[in-house]
Amino acid sequence: MDFNEHLKLSGWNYRIMELRGDELLNELNSCSRETVINWLQWNDRNGVYTDEQSMKEFGNILSREEGIEIMTRQILNS
Repeated sequence: MDFNEHLKLSGWNYRIMELRGDELLNELNSCSRETVINWLQWNDRNGVYTDEQSMKEFGNILSREEGIEIMTRQILNS
């Protein structure tokens, strides 16, 4: 990822935290699994979100749906 892509993603990471209700749901529903995992890692550096970490820790990988649930909780509780 080049620097401009990093800046664009970083801005999105902050903007999504300001959304609520249907706006938040619409934005989350348009996210790919990769985007969800990247955001979770950005927001919670101590969390276990990557496939490699999840396999070691839990024996499975984080689904997109589970990631969106976690992301929603983290956003609404911030």
